[in-house]
Amino acid sequence: MRIRVAVHTEARELAWESVVRPGRALVYSLLEHVAPELGSELHSQGWKPYGMVPFGYSAPVFAQSGRRRGVYAVGGRGVWELGSPVPRLAEAFGAALSGIPVLAWGATAFIVDAVQVVEPPSFSAGRGRFRTSTPIVLKGSGRDEAGVRHTRQAWLLPGEPEWDVAFEHNLRRKAETLGVDQDVALERVTWIGPKRSFAVAGRTGAGGHKPGACVEVEISGAPEVLQAVWSWGLGQANSTGFGWVIA
Repeated sequence: MRIRVAVHTEARELAWESVVRPGRALVYSLLEHVAPELGSELHSQGWKPYGMVPFGYSAPVFAQSGRRRGVYAVGGRGVWELGSPVPRLAEAFGAALSGIPVLAWGATAFIVDAVQVVEPPSFSAGRGRFRTSTPIVLKGSGRDEAGVRHTRQAWLLPGEPEWDVAFEHNLRRKAETLGVDQDVALERVTWIGPKRSFAVAGRTGAGGHKPGACVEVEISGAPEVLQAVWSWGLGQANSTGFGWVIA
């Protein structure tokens, strides 16, 4: 399930450091209003068995603001989305947003115009095509051909060795976390966007950048697992704004 928030703002641009980074703190502030214990659990340890955090969110999108070189343009009417495959999380987001007139996106104010619940597609055929609006990030083993690890920050890009394996591994971990069918597979990659890097904030508040690329992929699996990743996101770091799927 997703929550789509229609907003407007007088701001004209966001710093690139603030395109996705403020969303994580905003989501936890929503949980603090209506489900503080749940928010605390997710923030401190995630969910077993892998410590995953089952929510994701988009960057704010202002389709009519146009493009301007060197900045992330905003202004006028726009949309921000967040979602979770866990009903009580999605319901908590909806309840919190229904009573908030202004979203604080870092130092930028977004005035809330409407809040809409969006149900996932049925995926009854057991296959889906997913395109992301924010980069998918995946971390590889960091090992060379001899099996020697050289780094723990082995970020992968689509088309590189290990990417497909890491992508499917992440899908199965998500399915196991949610207790749904783990028979899910990447069928093919149909489009790859340019490499991009966004600033994030982690559980300890430490900053950093994660590189990746937007992609379009075809995935096969049980309808419930396809619905789950549609609501959650693809790849790692969904709770910091990466891998958001375009509805």
